[in-house]
Amino acid sequence: MKPIVNQTLWQRLMTFSQCTRRSQLISLLVGLLSPIAVGAWANAQDTPYCQQLPGTIAQKEILRLAALKGDPTAKTQYAALIKQHRDRLTKCRSKTWPRNQGLWVRLYTCDARPGELDGVLDRIVNRGYNQVYVETFYNGQVLLPANRNPTVWTPVLLGSGSDNVDLLEQVIRKGRERGLKVYAWMFGLNFGASYVRRSDRQSTMARNGLGQTSLTANTIAGLSTEYGLFNPNEAFIDPYSSLARQDYTQLVEAIARYKPDGMLFDYIRYPRGQGAASVASKVQDLWIYGEGSQLTLLQRAQNYQGRELISRFLTRGYLRADDLQEVATRFPKEQQPLWQGRRAIQSPERIPIDQKVTLLQTELWQLTLAHAFQGVLDFVTQATQAVQARGMVAGAVFFPEGNQAVGQGFDSRMQPWHYFSPSLEWHPMSYATCGKVDCILSQVERVLRVAPEKVQVKPVLAGIWQQSVGNRPPLEVQMQALYRYASRISSVSHFAYSWQEPGSDRERKACR
Repeated sequence: MKPIVNQTLWQRLMTFSQCTRRSQLISLLVGLLSPIAVGAWANAQDTPYCQQLPGTIAQKEILRLAALKGDPTAKTQYAALIKQHRDRLTKCRSKTWPRNQGLWVRLYTCDARPGELDGVLDRIVNRGYNQVYVETFYNGQVLLPANRNPTVWTPVLLGSGSDNVDLLEQVIRKGRERGLKVYAWMFGLNFGASYVRRSDRQSTMARNGLGQTSLTANTIAGLSTEYGLFNPNEAFIDPYSSLARQDYTQLVEAIARYKPDGMLFDYIRYPRGQGAASVASKVQDLWIYGEGSQLTLLQRAQNYQGRELISRFLTRGYLRADDLQEVATRFPKEQQPLWQGRRAIQSPERIPIDQKVTLLQTELWQLTLAHAFQGVLDFVTQATQAVQARGMVAGAVFFPEGNQAVGQGFDSRMQPWHYFSPSLEWHPMSYATCGKVDCILSQVERVLRVAPEKVQVKPVLAGIWQQSVGNRPPLEVQMQALYRYASRISSVSHFAYSWQEPGSDRERKACR
C-alpha cells in the first residue's frame, strides 16, 4: 500500500534514478517538498523492523543535499523530517520486537566533510535502527580531536585542517537528534600495532611461551576485517601490564567525558591462533609470558618452594622428580610448595615422588589457566568500573565459544565471559556459519543458559538484509528465528554498517 501523497510529487520522486545530474534533481524538486507532503509520508503505516518508507528516504536525501547547498527552505524541511522520522522510529520500536535494534559503525576522516555524518546517520535511521555503536578506539587509533587528545594513541582525524574536528561529539549530538542512542565501541586488549611498536611500550606486549607476540604468531583476525583475513594492525597487550592499564584508564576517562549512552568493550580476550594453535593445551600456549603477567604469577606463590616450581614450570612446561628434591633441599623449613588456591597435603612425605610430580604438574596447569583467565577479568573489571562509576552503561562484547574447553585444552582466546559481571550488558557475537540459523541459535542459547536472569543479553548478528553472505542467512531470517527468545532478549544488534551500506563505506574511506 503506497503512502497517500501528491501524485505529481510521487511521480517526480520516482525519476530520481533517471536523473543524470544530482543538482538537476535538487533544483527540480526541492520547491515541491511541502510540509504537508512531509507529514503525509512520515505518518504512514509501520514497516517491517521499523524501516522508513522508500518515498521519505528519497525525500530526506534530496533535502539534505539541498540544505548543503545553502537552501534555507530545504534546511527547515530537512530538520522537520528528521524530527518526524525520530518520532516515528521511537513509536514503532516501542511496540515492535526487538525494542532496541543496534548497528555497529566505523567513522572515517571523510565523515568530517559537511553533511557526510548526517547522511550516514540518516541511512541508519532509514533501516529502523534506534541504537548505533560507534567505533571509538580501534587499530591503535582514537576518535578524539587531535588538539584535545590526552592519550598515547593517534587520532583518527589528523592533519589537513581537521585537528579540531570532533567527530565523537558530532555523532553523539546528531545521533540523539534522530532518536538514536549512541554507544562508544572500544577495542580492549588489542591496543594496535602502532602502540606496541613504540620504544617505551614494548614491555606491555602479551607473549606466549614460544617467545611470540601477536605480531609474530599465526593468528586469526576478528570479523572487523574482511571475513577473518589477517589484520596487520592487531596487537595484543599483557593485561597484567600496569603501564598498559594506566594508558587504557586514561583513554576510557577521555571517552567517558563525552557522556555517550553507553560504552562497549570488545577484544577482551587473547589472540586466536590458527589450526592447532587455536587450542591452548600446554602452558607455552598461554599468553602469560609478558613482563607483568610473569611477575604477577610468581607473586601468587605462598612460599619459596612454590615460587621456584612455578618458575620452572613456566620455563620448561613440565616438572621432574629432581625439581621437587632440589627445592626441598634449598628451602628445608618448608614442608611443601604452596600457591594461591592450593591446599596443603597431609603427610606429603608418604606420597611417592612420581605421584607428587603428576599432582603438582596438574595443579600448576590449573593455576596458569586461572591466571590467564583472571588477567582478562581484571582488565574488563577495571575498564567497566570506571564507566559505571560515572553512572553510565557498560557492556562486554565476546564470542560464545571463547571460554570453551577443547579436548585437553581451551580455546586460545581464553575469554571467561561466564564470569563477567551481571551488571554489564552482555553482547555475544553470534557469528556462526553453517548456511542456516541452527548454529547461530546454538550460540545464543549457550549464553542464555549461563547468564544470570537479570543480565541483559544482547546478541550481535552478522549479515545483510534480504541476502545471504559468508554462508550466513539474511538478517530477517536470523531475526525471525531469534524471536523465540523474545521473553529474554529485547535488544539485538547487527554487524555492520559497512556490510549494509558497502557503497557508502567505500566512498567514505577514499574521499577526496
